[in-house]
Amino acid sequence: MKDTLNRWGKEKKPFVFLIDFECRKPLAWLMEDCADDFKYNFQGVSNHNFSKSVRQFQFDKAPVSLDEYAVKFKKVKDHISYGNSFLINLTCSTTITTDLSHQDIFEATSSKYRVWFKNNFVCFSPETFIKIKNGKIYSFPMKGTIDANIQDAKAIILNNPKEQAEHATIVDLIRNDLSRVSKNVKVLRYRYYEELQTQQGKIGQVSSEIAGELPDNFNECIGDIIFSLLPAGSVSGAPKKKTLEAILDIEEIERGYYTGIAGYFDGNELDSCVLIRYVEGNNIFRSGGGITFQSTLAEEYQEMIDKIYVPIY
Repeated sequence: MKDTLNRWGKEKKPFVFLIDFECRKPLAWLMEDCADDFKYNFQGVSNHNFSKSVRQFQFDKAPVSLDEYAVKFKKVKDHISYGNSFLINLTCSTTITTDLSHQDIFEATSSKYRVWFKNNFVCFSPETFIKIKNGKIYSFPMKGTIDANIQDAKAIILNNPKEQAEHATIVDLIRNDLSRVSKNVKVLRYRYYEELQTQQGKIGQVSSEIAGELPDNFNECIGDIIFSLLPAGSVSGAPKKKTLEAILDIEEIERGYYTGIAGYFDGNELDSCVLIRYVEGNNIFRSGGGITFQSTLAEEYQEMIDKIYVPIY
């Protein structure tokens, strides 16, 4: 698919893309020919007229038990202690019970990015993968989550040594990734705090902004740029190659489109998201978080649960 995207980029044809975590089922359409079963809203760029409003709804979650989570958590810690990785993103599947359809969730959620792939998944992601604007490429890795209803939540997460180390690792990884496709890579904002509203209150998130300068003809190799940065560092870990091997060993199933990416290129600019905050068939909610040698079982288990929400309020 890289060659197709490079060709469309060279011809400056607007297109939309969807790429799974393993890069085995990539899809792309010219924007004018986008499949009817793929709907999106990328920060206002959309192929759907929104009409539904939801206020009252059921949403219950039945996460894996702490004991079940602990088995995977120990495997992560073992890989880290063996030196295979500094940071591993561990994800789990949670059964949810809701009277919301995937279309309802797509229509009613408030999120930077919304994607609905009929009969596959719905996603309401707060995280940008990459943006390209005015000849520069930007990445906004999100790493660090806290219940914002806790008193002094912002200070707690920004001053937490484990969160500081985890975020620094991902920023370094993304800087290196962007350096492969651009020059003069710089961190423009480091560990800034934002709050997201959900049906169960607010969640605090920590992100950074990193940017590099692209060559004038970057559109001719847009496919190469996209695929060379995959998978997203914030949902894999560091170093990437060994960490990806560890993730498959620990999670034992492929992630598919979960933690993959989706986005568009309009002929000049690009915007894309990481496919997190994700509900797949049979109402399985996928969530997780980054784990380092400093991580504690209870805190990581709670973070995984806190990320199971819908931003409808």
